[in-house]
Amino acid sequence: MSQLTSLQLGLQLPAVIDAAGDRARYRFLEFFTAQIRNLNTRRAYVRDVTQFLDWCAAQDSSDIGGITTLHVAAYVELLTKNHAAPTAKRQLAAIRKFFDWMVVGQIISASPAVSVKGPKHSQRRGKTPILDASEARELLNSIDVGTLIGLRDRALIGLMVYSFSRVGAAIDMKVEDVIQRQRRLWVRLQEKGGKEHEMPCHHTLETYLDEWLDASGLRNEPKAPLFPTMRRGTGRGSGELTRARMAQSDAYLMMRRRSAAAGIAARIGNHSMRGTGITAYLKNGGTLEKARDMANHSDTRTTQLYDRRSEDVTLDEVERIII
Repeated sequence: MSQLTSLQLGLQLPAVIDAAGDRARYRFLEFFTAQIRNLNTRRAYVRDVTQFLDWCAAQDSSDIGGITTLHVAAYVELLTKNHAAPTAKRQLAAIRKFFDWMVVGQIISASPAVSVKGPKHSQRRGKTPILDASEARELLNSIDVGTLIGLRDRALIGLMVYSFSRVGAAIDMKVEDVIQRQRRLWVRLQEKGGKEHEMPCHHTLETYLDEWLDASGLRNEPKAPLFPTMRRGTGRGSGELTRARMAQSDAYLMMRRRSAAAGIAARIGNHSMRGTGITAYLKNGGTLEKARDMANHSDTRTTQLYDRRSEDVTLDEVERIII
């Protein structure tokens, strides 16, 4: 069972865990499978914890009970020198949670990470590149909607811009998650933490979704993925729809192709569309509190990371330096 689960996670058990016996192996695998439901978080935690335990083994600390606070502190110091502060803090959080889990399971008596402090970091503005309204319009208008793939890509990008949805929630949608209510379309999104979030569609997004559903023939298949992959045909833009949903990597490559074709130099990704929509909303008189609700954030401080209105003020002031 442990071997099967480790294969499903796509990892080999770290030597430190393998040497600790069956109970430790089971507890290790249980932490990632039973405790962490979000797939992206699970992948990150598997990587972070495994890298730390492998580093400990390289330091001749092959016994999990022999890993001390000094090991964790030295590793965090190394991370801080070679990575950005948020990366070091995230990895320390993963290591702390893992050792807490092992303590509860009585694999070790005390957590060596509990007293280790991470690097200080304060962030008031996100680093994800976003587009201004004219660039977003140019991106959407540049897509050839004479093809199925063009209609699909425009609907997906439009969904992320106009509903502030995360790409994971967007590509997980089924056709039945586009809802007719009060003569308007709404979308149902399964967001992080298993939260179900519903949003009314902007009239432009409504047009994009209607045209995509009509052309694709998916409207009568409620259980089908809303954004399926396509088998490539021989002609430009031709291809056959599958019934497999797009992966995040598919959506990222699509975004890179579309932005390059639109002549956008910034290295934008899918998350850029979320920030683009939030900033456009706030620039046009929207409130931070409503933006928080629409983006399904638990705190306005998270929403503020997407608010780039102050960048315009800064640029205007810089241009006053006339020499």
